[in-house]
Amino acid sequence: MKKREFLKNITMAGLSIPFASFAFGDKTQQGKFNINSSGSGEDYWETIRQQYQLQSDYINLENGYYSMMAMPVLSAYIEHVNKINREASFYMRTRMLTDKLEVRQLLAIFLDCPHEELIITRNTTESMDTIICGIDWKSGDEAIMAQQDYGSMLDMFKQQARRYGIKNNVLSIPNHPKSDEDIVDLYRTAITPKTKLIMICHMINITGQILPVKKICDMAHEHGVKVLVDGAHAIAHLDFKIRDLNCDYYASSLHKWLGMPLGAGLLYVKKEHISGLWPLFGDSSYADDDIRKLNHAGTQPMFTELCMRNAIDFHQGIGSKRKEERLRFLQTYWTAQVRHIPGITINTPETPARACGIANVGIDKLKPADMAKTLMDKYRIWAVAIDNANVKGCRITPHVYTTTKELDTLVRALKEMNI
Repeated sequence: MKKREFLKNITMAGLSIPFASFAFGDKTQQGKFNINSSGSGEDYWETIRQQYQLQSDYINLENGYYSMMAMPVLSAYIEHVNKINREASFYMRTRMLTDKLEVRQLLAIFLDCPHEELIITRNTTESMDTIICGIDWKSGDEAIMAQQDYGSMLDMFKQQARRYGIKNNVLSIPNHPKSDEDIVDLYRTAITPKTKLIMICHMINITGQILPVKKICDMAHEHGVKVLVDGAHAIAHLDFKIRDLNCDYYASSLHKWLGMPLGAGLLYVKKEHISGLWPLFGDSSYADDDIRKLNHAGTQPMFTELCMRNAIDFHQGIGSKRKEERLRFLQTYWTAQVRHIPGITINTPETPARACGIANVGIDKLKPADMAKTLMDKYRIWAVAIDNANVKGCRITPHVYTTTKELDTLVRALKEMNI
């Protein structure tokens, strides 16, 4: 397929989605862009790059916080905003609930889980807090978590400890584990007869390390302990299905690797656990075992949810497996060039199965904040400083539009800063 033809097809596909009542039809064929599925070389990824509006005055290597929408998704999003704005309360009162259900169904198909176990939230933090605050804690209950978990979640557990008298057992995850069993045993040895919940990351946000989620879940269930998974960076980054993890709760943000507008996240709860959760916001409209009881958040920006199909279409046009492979390639491309240089520390595992697109690099003689400042001021590379627990460096998160030439600039910068 010629480049001009490709650009036309991908742009038109992103804008051809109906506004309301998605009409699923053959669900196995939904979300397919007309993209040459055999494409994988640098020419292919350059064509993908052209679907993004990129800043020309710096290299963006901080896509882990919020990754921009591709232009077809952005165009569709603007159209959703315009249409809802024109219809206003008429849309909200006549079609919103129908569309919300269909968007949930679409996301559930994408994730391969029952839509009755899934809700769309605003972000991972809201989803995780819904579980952490929704559990019926008793004084003396225990929870297990890691220093490397996201700070907001750790803060919420601290609040529950003050409020209910629970005990938080905080462990530390090594940056370079020798095996899955090293990680599983770390959590196993922290379990006591009072342990009620384990919180783990699917991908640790500050290093990109991928944890053996299913093995941890299987082990925890042997001890009668539930597992809450922070998957903020895993959805549309790794090629997996939630049901394969055997977790009890799963939370993620869709404005990261799926390329949704800001304000989109998800929460998965196994059906048998729904009735035992208290909602953050009171809602007597649904039964105790209906997950929608957890989804009352006042008037919501439906145009964000309606963009779900457009974002999934763009993602599936590339393909989950191909996207994961590309992100892992980009990470190993630059880390392999500096991993064994004295004075430079890679805080991310070298084994391919233990990391994908995210990695963390430190320079021994520089504080993380100084390192990030130098990268931006001198080399025009945008990255974020991490100075936390056993991780000191800058998190580097390329995306599908990142080029190897841009990563060559990063490698050169790291070598020069290390002199």
